[in-house]
Amino acid sequence: MTTTYDALEWSVDNCPIGRAMEILGERWTVVVLREVFNGIRRFDDLRIRTAIPRQVLSNRLGTLVGHGILRRVPYREPGARQRDEYRLTEKGFDLYPLLIAIRDWGDKYLVGDEGSPLTIAHRDCGATVHTELHCEAGHTITSPRDAVPRPGPGARRRSNR
Repeated sequence: MTTTYDALEWSVDNCPIGRAMEILGERWTVVVLREVFNGIRRFDDLRIRTAIPRQVLSNRLGTLVGHGILRRVPYREPGARQRDEYRLTEKGFDLYPLLIAIRDWGDKYLVGDEGSPLTIAHRDCGATVHTELHCEAGHTITSPRDAVPRPGPGARRRSNR
């Protein structure tokens, strides 16, 4: 049975999109994730590559570690003190489709005639990786109009305050 959905009747207090954006919604956070996915894992390398101010980078890394998206792994260069590099956790790896979707959107709307400065290739065949949406039955979703919002099991009706 299909429930009629009037968005104004439902609370957004426990919305997973809003909650995820509390963690990911700041520009530098996504830039840090991009770099870690690209193999840049050390603080100084992240700073040099991105020009993120030291304190901002430290805060973003702390947030990502605190939420279990990255983990610290100690390393020591010969003759230097022990430091940490940042590695993705399973929770962090699960963000990969999001980064590919953002890259796809940026390629479509923001790159110039010269094309994208970065492509992601399938390791086995070399073809460019893109995001695609499917329903649980395997049908491809090609337009937002192919999907409809419905209250999920965690939905709560708004209270009339």
